[in-house]
Amino acid sequence: MADFNLVVLYVADAQASSAFYQMLLGCPVAQSSPKFVVLPLGNGTMLGLWQRDAVVPLSSEAGSSEISWTAPDAEAVRATCEAWTTRGVRIAQPPTAMPFGHTFVALDPDGHRLRVLAPAAV
Repeated sequence: MADFNLVVLYVADAQASSAFYQMLLGCPVAQSSPKFVVLPLGNGTMLGLWQRDAVVPLSSEAGSSEISWTAPDAEAVRATCEAWTTRGVRIAQPPTAMPFGHTFVALDPDGHRLRVLAPAAV
């Protein structure tokens, strides 16, 4: 099983939301791009702010949320996807190589996204 490490909120403007959370939580930016910002929440857990118009796969609802776990590599992402599929979990995005790493997205019963990600080498 992969380790839990990231909560992602879909926002209208990633940079404006980043400024708000930095002010609110008093934490620095750990990673930033124009449409995605990560801030540390403590104990290895991070808050991701992903600009809604850049989310992949597309989110059809405002306020949708995503929970993410890290995996050691692309093979672990694939194996976790297969295990979850076997358990009847709905898959929204099959294992896919993306700019930030190898990932897949599953859905919980309410449609919340469950992402497993092997981050790209920095």
